[in-house]
Amino acid sequence: MPRVLSYTAVKPEKVTEGAAGLQVRWLITLKDGAEHFAMRLFEVEPGGYTPLHKHSWEHEVFVLEGEGEIFNGETTTPFRQGDAVFIHPWETHQFRNKSGGQLKFLCLIPNTGR
Repeated sequence: MPRVLSYTAVKPEKVTEGAAGLQVRWLITLKDGAEHFAMRLFEVEPGGYTPLHKHSWEHEVFVLEGEGEIFNGETTTPFRQGDAVFIHPWETHQFRNKSGGQLKFLCLIPNTGR
């Protein structure tokens, strides 16, 4: 049977290691029966950012609100509401909120990526 829930029903988890002004909501996970992928909602305050990191899995991102940039350790690539972003395995990346409002994006990763 399909499962439908409001994202606000999922408790946000504050991310502090290597990050600022960042929280994540794990919307769909293995606990829900999703065998292959997890869906996360990231909420980044103005001036906030995700950790600068890389990992063995790819992930797909869809920007719901706001604008910012992806930093790869050397250069930046801008993005904004409505953009889709693909991060390759082992690609260094950091999402930065460069807007005056909140940045929200969905991020899908393999369930092995947690």
